[in-house]
Amino acid sequence: MATTSELDRVAMVVLRYLRMPLIVLIVVYAIGITGMALIPGVDAEGNVAYMSLFHAFYFFTYTATTTGFGEIPNAFTDAQRLWTIFCLYMGVISWLYAIGSIIRLVQNPHFLSALNEHQFANSVKRIRLPFFIICGFGDTGSLLARGLSDHWLGAVVLDTDPERIKALALRDYRLMMPALCADPGVPKHLVDAGVCLPNCKAVVVLTNNEEINLRISIMARFLNPDLPILCRSTSERHSQHLETLGKVTVINPFEIFAQLLSMAITAPRLHNLNSCLVRTSNICLGEPLDVPTGEWILCGYGRMGKWLHKYFERHGIHPVIIDPDVEEVIGPSRIIKGHADHQTLEQAGIQQAAGIVAGTDSDHDNLSILMCVRSLRPSAFTIVRQNSHDNQVAFNAARADLILQSSLTTARRILKHLISPQIQILIDYLGEQGETITQQVVDRLNMAIGEKQPHLWRVNLCDDEAIATVEYLKKGGQLRLGELLRDPYNLEGKLSCIPLAIERGDNRIMLPADNEPILECDEILLCGTENSETMLAATLNNVYTLDYLITGIDAPRGYLFRWLTRKSAAAEQG
Repeated sequence: MATTSELDRVAMVVLRYLRMPLIVLIVVYAIGITGMALIPGVDAEGNVAYMSLFHAFYFFTYTATTTGFGEIPNAFTDAQRLWTIFCLYMGVISWLYAIGSIIRLVQNPHFLSALNEHQFANSVKRIRLPFFIICGFGDTGSLLARGLSDHWLGAVVLDTDPERIKALALRDYRLMMPALCADPGVPKHLVDAGVCLPNCKAVVVLTNNEEINLRISIMARFLNPDLPILCRSTSERHSQHLETLGKVTVINPFEIFAQLLSMAITAPRLHNLNSCLVRTSNICLGEPLDVPTGEWILCGYGRMGKWLHKYFERHGIHPVIIDPDVEEVIGPSRIIKGHADHQTLEQAGIQQAAGIVAGTDSDHDNLSILMCVRSLRPSAFTIVRQNSHDNQVAFNAARADLILQSSLTTARRILKHLISPQIQILIDYLGEQGETITQQVVDRLNMAIGEKQPHLWRVNLCDDEAIATVEYLKKGGQLRLGELLRDPYNLEGKLSCIPLAIERGDNRIMLPADNEPILECDEILLCGTENSETMLAATLNNVYTLDYLITGIDAPRGYLFRWLTRKSAAAEQG
């Protein structure tokens, strides 16, 4: 059975609503024109004259619209004027009926839906740059779209909430991001969003329903078996199912919370650098977060609490757990059943606690816990869970030492992966190398960009992104990383960026040196300023700029100047 395109649906709805009005107009025009042509008139000499079909059509056209240009080509007889009155009323009524049908058509939700889907599919097909599909435009999807826009990366959005789609149209993104109010789990909508297009680089699934996320991921995998999928999931059962689909990255915000806290405890400088790279803080010069390792209180033992408890235990911290529903936990941690208030906090030993985690699924309860802690032990290290991005102002005013926001943390982890998977690999590598190497990276980055906003991007040395560099390498040219990163305006200086990693096939070079050879198909991860990215792109794609950086000679570029240079050289030799 043949599929129906959105254009066919639009045409079908139009014909359904306008078929009868068109028939009425055609019949009325036919009757009116025929009558005007058959009724005899009188010319200027008093002879009998009949109106031609063209004149009858012309006269009926402006009569039906009540315009009235007079009687043509001759003054009418009484019979013609009587017929004109009939045509006038008949034409006005038929046009009112047709206009009413048109108004009902443009208000019909099925017509508007079909028209929006048709326009959406066409706008996606016109995208020429790489883009990503975001399924779900809630807090996380909105933050991710903003991050992609800041890095000049495009996206296509699908969401079932019309208000979120309307809100998207008001955002000042750097790139156009087509959006459609539709169910992302329907294969047709994923196809319209470009899941099968070659420049679609990944599908990001961020709805609030685990079952829907799984369904979308399965549909996307069947539609494009090679497309990477990033899916938010906090359920172990769903995560295991997702991993069987292949090329699926499961994002669990609560596990990420625990990893970040563990990093803050064991590698505070790396935690500071990670915050810098994902733009949590503006610069990397600040003092690292100092998380104490004494006695802790964990308020809330849900999905987040379990992950935090797991990582606390890894570092030898056995927190006191306060939760009304907890029965037992793994490890020697003490349990207090109930809600966190003054009484339970004092029972948990708040006066001796080094820190406390307000990790319930209610922002109101978490802020209330913070207020209790402020009155009982103001010096305690406070970590608070923020569930809704709309409450950002209140949480900023609470001045907790560490805020764990699900949507923001998820968006930042996904953004790092979409820019380049090498970013998280680099963070893991620095975690293994220790704080000394991390501090060296921080010092290099501060020296390169100062107090400017750090900007991550990757460069792929292929024909599409670095045509001049690839052509030079194919001709047998030798090129080193330091030469590529020279400043075209100052050959003794460098661009405001540092290379973080090079991916070469199955091998990765972490923190490459300036003398590292550059090969075709290398993927280089860099961190610097947006201006340095623009200048490096010019170097990679401009033969003259690349030659100038390598040789230090500014060769003539135009045909005339090259001819003059050859003539001058020939004259000197002669």
